[in-house]
Amino acid sequence: MTTAPSQRTLGLLAAELRQHLPFADMAEEDVRAFVAASCESYHAPGEQLYGPEGGVARRLSLIRRGTVRTERPGQGTPVLLETGDLLPVAAVLAARAVTSTYVAVDDVFALEVDADAVQRIAARSTAFADFLHRRVERLLDASRQRLREAQAAELLAERSQEAPLSELPRRTPVTCAPTTPLREALQRMQAAHVGSIVAVDAQGAPVGILTRHDLLERVVLVERRLDTPLVDVMTTPVAALTLQDSVQAAMLEMARRGIRHVPVTDQGRMVGMVSERDLYALQRQSSRQIGRLIGDADDVPALAGAAAQIRAFARHLIGQGLSSPSLTTILSGLNDRLTARLVDITAAAHGLDLGQACWLAFGSEGRGEQTVATDQDNGLVLAEGADRARWLAFGGAVNEALAACGYPLCDGGVMAGQEACCLSVAGWLERFDRWIDRSEPEDLLAASIYFDLRPLAGRPELAAPLRERIEQRAPHAALFLRLMATQALERRPPLNWRGALATTDDAQGRDVIDLKLQGTAIFVDAARLLALAHGLPALGTRERLLAAGPAAGVPERESAAWVSAFDHLQLLRLRAQLAANDPKTANRVEIGSLGAIDRRVLREAFRVARELQQKIGFDLAR
Repeated sequence: MTTAPSQRTLGLLAAELRQHLPFADMAEEDVRAFVAASCESYHAPGEQLYGPEGGVARRLSLIRRGTVRTERPGQGTPVLLETGDLLPVAAVLAARAVTSTYVAVDDVFALEVDADAVQRIAARSTAFADFLHRRVERLLDASRQRLREAQAAELLAERSQEAPLSELPRRTPVTCAPTTPLREALQRMQAAHVGSIVAVDAQGAPVGILTRHDLLERVVLVERRLDTPLVDVMTTPVAALTLQDSVQAAMLEMARRGIRHVPVTDQGRMVGMVSERDLYALQRQSSRQIGRLIGDADDVPALAGAAAQIRAFARHLIGQGLSSPSLTTILSGLNDRLTARLVDITAAAHGLDLGQACWLAFGSEGRGEQTVATDQDNGLVLAEGADRARWLAFGGAVNEALAACGYPLCDGGVMAGQEACCLSVAGWLERFDRWIDRSEPEDLLAASIYFDLRPLAGRPELAAPLRERIEQRAPHAALFLRLMATQALERRPPLNWRGALATTDDAQGRDVIDLKLQGTAIFVDAARLLALAHGLPALGTRERLLAAGPAAGVPERESAAWVSAFDHLQLLRLRAQLAANDPKTANRVEIGSLGAIDRRVLREAFRVARELQQKIGFDLAR
C-alpha cells in the first residue's frame, strides 16, 4: 500500500531523513526533492518487498520504521536492514533484478522513490550519488569520524588547564644539597637524563635550581671550576608550585618568568618537577620522541615510563583520526623498540652475548598488530652450545620486566622464561614438525600462536630456519590445514538467526560484544590459514588477506571488504581498550553506547566475517 506524502508532512519527513546518511550530508533542497518524489508504503510482517522473480528493480526504499530481512541462496545467516537503510541499491543502480529476497520482519513503514527520480537526485547531489556507489565505505567513514570526535573530546578534557598538577604524571626529581660540587651535580643530571637539578634544604624544600640552559652563561663562559658549589651558580629563589595548583598556573608561571621547569611541592617538600615539555606533551608527542626516550632508558622504571607514554600517545593518535593499520603499526613498532631495549639491558646485566640467541615475538606481536591491551607471547631460539639454564633465567627476567612495564604475563605460559619456549633451532623445528604431523587440538592451538613468529632482538639468522620450515611444510599438510579450518570455523560472528547483533550480558547486565574473540580473531585465524595454505610469507593479517585474494581466486573487491571489516573492528577495539578500566574486559563494547551508524557498520563487518568463514569452509574444511 503506497500514498504520496502531503505538503503538510513534507517538512517533517525531510527533518526526519536528515538524521541518517546520506541525507545528513545533503543540501536541504535535495532532501526535500527526495521526499517530494517519494510515496509512503506499509508492509505487514512476512510480506515480501523485493525478490528475484519481480524483474528489474524500479524503486528505491528507505526504511522509516521496522526491520527487513534479506536472504540470498547459499548465504546462510540473513542480513537485517533497519531504520535509515536504503534498499535495494545495487539493483536499482544497475537496472537489474535483485539477487536476494527482502521480507518484512515486523511492521515496516518506508518511503519509496522511483528509479528515474533517484537518478535525477543523484545528478544534482554529489553526497547522494557518492553514498549510493560506496555506501559501505561512507558508513565506515562516518563511524570513524564519530570515534575521532569522541576521542578528541576526551583528550580535550584531559588537557584541561584547570586540572591540578597532581593529575599529571610525575617523575622522581633529581636533587642535591646546595653545597654539592658542580661536577657531581652535572654527573647526576647526565645519569638521570634530565635538563635540571634542584638544590633542596634539610627538610626537602627547593631553594635553588640549575638547568642545562644556565651552563653556558654561568659556567662555561665564566670558566667556573667544577669543584664550585652549586649554590654559587644556581638560580635562587626558586619558583615552585604545589600539587593543588593548576596546569594553567604552571603555564603562566613559566611564561611570566621565561623558564621551562617548575618544582612541585607537597607541604613544602619537593615531590616532582613539571616541565614545559610535560605541559605540552600531547601536542609535541611523536614516535620519534618516544623512541629517543626508549633509547635513553637504562633501567626498568625508565622503560615503564616510556610504556606509559606509548599508551598516552595511542589516545592522542586516535583523537587525531589515525587509521587502525597506522595505529597498530606505530604501537607495535614502539613496543618492539621497548622490548629490544629491555632485552639489551637484561642481557648485559646477566653477562650474556645476544649473538648466541634470538628473541622471538609470537601472536599479535609477531604479526605487528599489538594494541593497547596486549599480553606477552615470546620465546628464545638458542645457538648450538648455548647455556640453556642461563638463557632461561634471562628470559624470565625479561618477562617480569615487561610485566612491570604494563605488558601482562601470558596466562598460557608462552614466554621465553618457560622451558617450552626456550629451545635450540633443532628443538623448535622438532616442535613445529610434531604440531603439523599430529594435528591434535593442542597442536592446532600452538600453531595459531607460534607460527606467527618474528625475530625481534639478538641474532635474527637463528629464526630463519623456523620460518622456512613453516612455509615449506604447511601448504602440503592437508590434514593439518583441514583441522585448522574446522577449528577456525568454531568461532562465529555475533549475528543471530535473523541477522541482528547477538550480544551477551556482562557483570553489570549490559549487552556487550567481545570485539576480539567474536570479531578480529575470526579474520586473524582465516588470514593465517590462507597464508599457510598458499605458502604466503606475509605475517600481518591485512597483508595476508590482500595476498590471499589473488592466490585463492577471490575478486579484489571481496578481499578489500575483508580488510576494511578487519580494520574497522581493530579501530573499535583500540577505542574500547583505551576506555576500559579492567584489562579482562578491555575488548568488549557495549552495544548501547554505539550510535545507529556504528551498529550498522558493525553488522556489516560481521557479515563480511561470516562470508570469509564460508569461503574457508568451502575451500579448506571439506
